[in-house]
Formats: sequence, structure tokens, C-alpha cells
Amino acid sequence: MIVKDPGTISVLFPKSFGSSQGELIYSTTTIGDLITKDTDEDGIPDWEEKLWGTDPTKKETTPGIGDVEAINKLKIAGGVDVTNEGEKTQNEEKLTRTDKFSRELFTAVVATSQNGVMDQAMIEKISTSLADQLQNSAPRKVFLLSDIKTTKDESAQAIDRYGTDLVRIQAKYPMKNTVLDVLQKFIIDENNVDVTALKELDLIILQTNKMINDMTKMSVPQFLASLHLDYINALERLAENISDIKLYDTDVMLSLGAITQYEENSILLESASTNILNAIIKKLNI
Repeated sequence: MIVKDPGTISVLFPKSFGSSQGELIYSTTTIGDLITKDTDEDGIPDWEEKLWGTDPTKKETTPGIGDVEAINKLKIAGGVDVTNEGEKTQNEEKLTRTDKFSRELFTAVVATSQNGVMDQAMIEKISTSLADQLQNSAPRKVFLLSDIKTTKDESAQAIDRYGTDLVRIQAKYPMKNTVLDVLQKFIIDENNVDVTALKELDLIILQTNKMINDMTKMSVPQFLASLHLDYINALERLAENISDIKLYDTDVMLSLGAITQYEENSILLESASTNILNAIIKKLNI
């Protein structure tokens, strides 16, 4: 499916990807190496020097004029603001996933343009990197057993109280719309999206976080502790997933990756819930 924000470049959003091999590779050099390689150590990457016509092996392509000065003059002549060039290294640490992939893609094109046309192998490597960028993000927060309240009381009354508390918490935070409802509004057709629809995810995220908070405070029979923790972490995973979907405007790669992973995270939550129910049934011999 092609997802397109009006006025921006179309992004390929395939249903599935092949196995990821990590960074893009050009010959035996990683794209990361190509981005940072600076043969003459003048602070300007080799690939950028080639774009501006300076010699990446010399700090002064024109004797008496440093390449940094020469390139800055060219940038200024082209209307580029060079006042914050010194902050580049710090800013690189703040790159979004979209920024990083764009740099990889751009550098791959630059590298192959110096060595002939882009062949099928390079296209496949770029596709693999795209697939890697769309993989599920690592959890930003993981709850531990120390984060929940457990009790050694495993009587029928305690178990019943636990189940009642779970139902009460879920009823306490109703969701007006589901994530799928919002995504249906977001994806207008195969070529257009409505980013404003994603604002409706705010309430879902808020309610989910409140559920998580309440579940860390309720009393949990010890035999259910690990399953209860799995359920909380599945909720947290889903809340983070939904938060990432909202970032379409600022980090389209992260957002599309979150959309592709939403079903998997929903299944994870459903499985965690089912495991709790089965454990209760087994304990009570129902």
C-alpha cells in the first residue's frame, strides 16, 4: 500500500519484509562508514566533498583556501545557512528514524553513482534496511515484580477480588474509539492520509496509561504475579506503540513501523489476558 501525506514523498508500506541483516552494506563497507568517512580529516565527509567538487584527500583542494571555507562559500551562495555547522555532531544524535534512513539511502545513491548504476543487489540491501527501520521498537519501559503489589493470600475470595478489580479497572476507562477506528479515518485511500485523525489516539493512550497505573496498585495473588506483570507490560507495549503511530508528521518511518506492529502487540495483549483467565480457572478447578 502506498501512503502519502499530501505534499510529501510517497512511502512504500509493504505488508511484509524479508529477514533483516542490519545496516546497509556497500561492497565491504557499511553505509554508516560511508557517511562518516573523512579521509583528509577536515570535518567534511568524503561524500559531501565529492558533491561540492573538492578533493576528499586534501584539506585544501585550492592551495591557500581550506575546503571548509570553500564549501561554506558555496553553501552561502546557494542560500544555505551555515551558522550552526558546529552543532552538527550534537544534532546528529537527535536524528529521527526517518532522518537516519534518509541519510543511509542518500549515501547509498551517492556511493553507487561513483561506481556505476544501482544494481538489484543494492536495491535489495536498501529494501532490507527499510524493513529494519519498520521493525518493532524496543520497549522504552519494562515493569518488574517490584513494581506491583502481591499477596500470599490465594484463597477463592482473594482470587475473586482480583478478578473483580480487573473488570472494574477496565470499565473505569472506556474507549470511545478503537485504534483501528482511528486508523481507518487516518488512511483515506492508498495515496492519502489525514494526519489530524491521529489526535483521537490521545484519549486511548491516556486511558491505557491510567489502567496501567491502577493495575500496579491493586493486590495480586502471588501465583498470578508473573502473568499480571506480563499483562501490564503488554499494555505498556501497546501504549508506546500507539504513541509512535501518532508521530507520522515528525517521524514517518517510526509511525509506519508502529502501524505494521499494532496487530502483533494487540495479539500479545490478548494472549496475556487469556493466560490470566486460564490460570484462575485452573486454580479454582472451574
